[in-house]
Amino acid sequence: EWIHARKGLLITGFTEAMAYGLLASPGSQGADIVCGEGQSFGLSQSFGGPYLGLMATRKSFMRNLPGRLVGQTTDNAGKRAFVLTLSTREQHIRREKAVSNICSNAGLCAMTCAMYLACMGGTGLRHVAQLNRDKAEYLKAGLAALGFRPVYAGPTFNEFVMQAPAGFDAKWKRLLEEKGVMFGMELSKWYPLADSYLFCVTETRSRAEIDAILKEIA
Repeated sequence: EWIHARKGLLITGFTEAMAYGLLASPGSQGADIVCGEGQSFGLSQSFGGPYLGLMATRKSFMRNLPGRLVGQTTDNAGKRAFVLTLSTREQHIRREKAVSNICSNAGLCAMTCAMYLACMGGTGLRHVAQLNRDKAEYLKAGLAALGFRPVYAGPTFNEFVMQAPAGFDAKWKRLLEEKGVMFGMELSKWYPLADSYLFCVTETRSRAEIDAILKEIA
């Protein structure tokens, strides 16, 4: 409201789209434009890419979106069809003035994302998001019981940072990895966070695997 009262736009970004299975949507919170990373919607890690960018706006800004817009309609036989929407903004009409000239070759990633979300159905995304959070909280509580301390006090989704107790160093991390236990990423190389590790837990990890990690650390 403060931004809109001053004729500004509220533009938000996100890094983990899956979290919106539990969080209120940016649009419902007043955002005008939202963009972020869509990798967790069915795309593999692929050693760093290619991934997928997600972008949404209010209807009043739709004609200014870069790239091509594909919409759903019905053909002359009444069957569902997917077509280029708002084609007056496309290259074959506006030529060099077309905003669809600003695009990326991410069609395969976009199709994979669309198929993943379709398979999730009406409740699947919330279910998977809940699994992410619950399993991350389970590991966090288990590590805390072993002397690890949360570095940040705020709420987390499927990633969190913990500081290791005294006596736990890189040697222990190597020993765990030799046993096939992928421990958290040590952060002191990039941040002033001594003995701190970044952990991530998704729906792909079972409770038995988390228990095995905690057992090895103990």
